[in-house]
Amino acid sequence: MDTQMERLRKFADQQPVIRSADLERLSVPRNYLGRLVREGKLERVGRGLYSSADHPPTENRTLLEVCRKVPQAVVCLSSALRFHEFTTENPFEVWIALKPGAWAPRTDYPPIRVVRVSGEALTFGAVKHLVEGSEIKVYSPAKTVADCFKFRSKIGTELALQALRECFHGNKATMDELWEAAKICRVANVMRPYMESLS
Repeated sequence: MDTQMERLRKFADQQPVIRSADLERLSVPRNYLGRLVREGKLERVGRGLYSSADHPPTENRTLLEVCRKVPQAVVCLSSALRFHEFTTENPFEVWIALKPGAWAPRTDYPPIRVVRVSGEALTFGAVKHLVEGSEIKVYSPAKTVADCFKFRSKIGTELALQALRECFHGNKATMDELWEAAKICRVANVMRPYMESLS
């Protein structure tokens, strides 16, 4: 019993966010998490999700929490814009891309907004980043801009145009990278006049 608890303590020291499902590979019963919560070492932040008190949260903690809960998720749209510093506004929801039919959790916090993406558009530009020592996937700046045009009915055309301007003028992506992403997302004809106006 003490060995299992020690294993869990060591794991909690290394991870900023823990899923109850992580305990299976540690061979530790899930009810041990409650003991660490009572000791103040962990805080329950959602169903089956715990945050370590030893790891002060960064501004991207909510992205990490969502990606730990949904490992196949790719951070996209408004959340990716904030991650790449295209905007100073923090979106109310964490936007993630999932393939059609993939499981999406229902959570109170953090609120999640799911868009369904298939084929090459799902994997293209999905880049791994380290957040608080754990990997999350976020679409590249060029793919994020193309997605903003693809889903402009959800986020607004003005935000898509702002993203394009910020991306280009901030040297976050080249015209070639933007054009390739536009073709993958099938918005090349929509983006072309706006891209031409920048060059």
